[in-house]
Amino acid sequence: MNTSGHAAGGGLRLIPFRGLRYVPERVGSLAAVTSPPYDVVVRPDGLHHLESADPHNIVRLILPQGGTAAARHQQAAGTLKRWLAEGILAADPVPVLYVYEQRAGDELQRGVIGALALSPASEGVVLPHEDVMADVVEDRADLMRTAAAHLEPLLLSYAGDGGPSGATAVIERVVERLPLLATTTEDGVSHRLWAVTDPAEHTEIESDLSHRQALIADGHHRWATYLRLQQEHSDPGPWDFGLVLLVDTARYPLRVRAIHRLLHRLPVARALRALDGRFRVRPVDGPLHRALGALADTAAEGNAFLLAGDGRFHLIDGPDEELLARTVRADRPAAWRALDATVLHSTLLDDVWRIPDAPEHIAYIHDTAAAVEQAERHDATAVLMRPVREDVVRDLARQGVTMPRKSTSFGPKPATGLVLRSLGTG
Repeated sequence: MNTSGHAAGGGLRLIPFRGLRYVPERVGSLAAVTSPPYDVVVRPDGLHHLESADPHNIVRLILPQGGTAAARHQQAAGTLKRWLAEGILAADPVPVLYVYEQRAGDELQRGVIGALALSPASEGVVLPHEDVMADVVEDRADLMRTAAAHLEPLLLSYAGDGGPSGATAVIERVVERLPLLATTTEDGVSHRLWAVTDPAEHTEIESDLSHRQALIADGHHRWATYLRLQQEHSDPGPWDFGLVLLVDTARYPLRVRAIHRLLHRLPVARALRALDGRFRVRPVDGPLHRALGALADTAAEGNAFLLAGDGRFHLIDGPDEELLARTVRADRPAAWRALDATVLHSTLLDDVWRIPDAPEHIAYIHDTAAAVEQAERHDATAVLMRPVREDVVRDLARQGVTMPRKSTSFGPKPATGLVLRSLGTG
């Protein structure tokens, strides 16, 4: 399977839509109403910070609060309806595609936001590379179903031709024009959004994408949710499309970072005792950046992890080969068997520590310092991971092999709240 070549059943089909956007005059600032994607927000601290930034912060829609899931989702739906009625959010007058740019120092990311056809994209044109958790898909599906909206785009990457042609050519013309909005979020990233209204440019983008395949860089649970909700609707309609940001990584490469694990009910001392004779354990000096450097230095030496939570750092590597042979599935490619995430879940979590992969036992945290801080605060264990190379991710996706859930964090991720898609207006 080739992510830059012709797809067997057709390619990507991206159509314009009437985006829902904040009305700048009705909010404190555009930066104050945006949020990272729902699964990146560190709860509860990050949630409270965003809620207090502006009464209309998008986090009130993507992570609503309530006693039950149904109550939370009803609250989000009611909030969205009220914001539309009050003119906090408004639909753009005509369907458009959006060009989106993020810039932070020397890092520049540009792509196109649109509504992606889910068929035949679900059959070999959009390539997942990670497993998903059924409870998360169920929660996201109920939220989207109740609110009748796509609240944040997922991030897809495709390999273009490496030059300014096709969709990329349109993007690089559009960014010379006046943007719909421009804002800088508190992390120092500047965001700009343009509307592509010219039908000829729509056609240019459509033609270029029609023979592309895309890798899901971020948003596997939202993708699985899109497909589930489409299956629930037999008649053609807005559920046949999903909100996405498409990035040509030949022109604008993504970065790949690790996602760390917080083991709520496992103190570090107990974790280390269980490793005796199974992995090599070595103390490494802090502070955090130095300990992470020691972890990075093991890149060519097999599986390795950094444990934290007791005020110190412990490098674990050199797993027992017989242990790996017994715990890691033999019917998968060698590259999958060698993944740190595979060994973490198959060997450490399932066999050595015997920890169920359930929310009450494991949290998945993108921010390294936050993972360590929470582990130290709650007498838990943070397992800090190394990033996976993008070529490994793509090669496994082409083979149809999914990685363990939350194996990668591609970025930069689009800010949530710049453009939404109503499933009532298309």
